Amino acid sequence: MRYSLRFLSIAALLMTLVAGCSYLTGKTAGQNIDDATLTASVKTKLAADQDASTLTRIDVDSNKGTVTLNGIVADAATKQRAAEVAKKVGGVEKVVNNLQIQGKQ
Repeated sequence: MRYSLRFLSIAALLMTLVAGCSYLTGKTAGQNIDDATLTASVKTKLAADQDASTLTRIDVDSNKGTVTLNGIVADAATKQRAAEVAKKVGGVEKVVNNLQIQGKQ
């Protein structure tokens, strides 16, 4: 009986926390995990690219399949390359390329 009550209390607490997180972000716990996984995948692909020294300094954010790239890159070619790499990652539906070209801010 004591263990059942403890288990139910913990389960209720976890449900409350998950519901609270969903309420604050507007996304379910599963969507938060999917976004984190997508962000990590894009960062991994950018780091594995030939021009990794430049592309690893890009900030990547994901929200429901939309990937946003932020940061400063050396030239227009690097900006375009980062967007192309991000688009090739599975699960990416749209890429918002907010990268700024160094010296043209």
